[in-house]
Amino acid sequence: MNIRYCKKCLFPETKPDLFFNESGVCSACVASEEKNMGIDWNQRAKEFQEIVDFYKNPEGEIGWDCIVPVSGGKDSTYQAYFMKYVCGLNPLCICFETTCATDLGQRNLDNLSKMGMDVIHFKKNYPVYQKMVVESFKRVGDEMWPNHIGIFTIPVMFAVKFNIPLIIWGENSQQEYGGPNLESVKSRVLNRKWLEEFGGLLGNRIQDMVGVQGITKKELTPYFYPKDEDIERVGVTGVFLGQYFFWDARRQLDVIQQYGFQVKEDGNIEGTYTNFENLDEKLVGLHDYLKYVKYGFGRATDHAGIDIRNGRLTRDEALSLVHEFDGKYPHYAITEFIKYSGMSKEEIDKVIDSFTNPVIFKQHEDGSFVKDSQENLIKNFEVH
Repeated sequence: MNIRYCKKCLFPETKPDLFFNESGVCSACVASEEKNMGIDWNQRAKEFQEIVDFYKNPEGEIGWDCIVPVSGGKDSTYQAYFMKYVCGLNPLCICFETTCATDLGQRNLDNLSKMGMDVIHFKKNYPVYQKMVVESFKRVGDEMWPNHIGIFTIPVMFAVKFNIPLIIWGENSQQEYGGPNLESVKSRVLNRKWLEEFGGLLGNRIQDMVGVQGITKKELTPYFYPKDEDIERVGVTGVFLGQYFFWDARRQLDVIQQYGFQVKEDGNIEGTYTNFENLDEKLVGLHDYLKYVKYGFGRATDHAGIDIRNGRLTRDEALSLVHEFDGKYPHYAITEFIKYSGMSKEEIDKVIDSFTNPVIFKQHEDGSFVKDSQENLIKNFEVH
């Protein structure tokens, strides 16, 4: 079996919701071409200034002008910096607590207040969240599933409660990584529809968690999107900053490091070759590995594709990095997940194997997957 790969980057046809044009170029690269050549960024900046002018509180009036959802990561730190120091707004930063925070991630989150931001750190009900983590790991192969919901619902909830209509998100992932259609790629607004269609929920909904190990609907309050009438009353509008200004994470990293943001100085993040992405979460290696076993590509492929599109790597250079870093068994993240979930390594591996694609990875005659001495899977074909 041959798998088709994008002729410009390294995305395979197994990536969900990716499409190729007649030239064999994937939707992420098509969006990048438009981003580089087909968008009048000066005009977009003027449009964003109109948004800023409309939502900014009158001079002398107290209050927050916008909400910036934050994790302490590079993107959200840049969003907060941009709204305060470039746009002159008074942002309220809202952080939904991640699953297993790293010390570095916590330092970067604390740094936001040192940068001059007000920050609310939402600490969720631990037992309820933990049950959802384990259940979603087993059910849809994504232990970060409840986090994907919380990072989108909690900021909107605070927007409604505090009557702050403007929410500033960062990159449009459908533009940077490719989406099912041009509507999602070009979207400038994040709302309930976007979350349900493109927010990574994998067909699962928060209602499906009611009753799991006794979880009640009331205990799931933080994960329900506010009612439409409340959103309309406040006029909540979520916009992607990356739809108005050219999004380049590496250039933005240079800016926020001047304001105290720290990268991982002792090496790369598990599963990729960079040291500045996903710094806040101990389990990110498991999350990325689950994507790899399902679709045959991991986080290194994501990063390599962005570096290709931004002219920092050739396809051959990127291919070398993908061969070196993509899809390695996440020993560190698995160790941390054993501590967090109470599951044994054998139980965790069994769940991972249940989501592993037999078309992509080699199997023994008994149906078990072939693995090397480091527990890495063996593909039926090589990335090309």
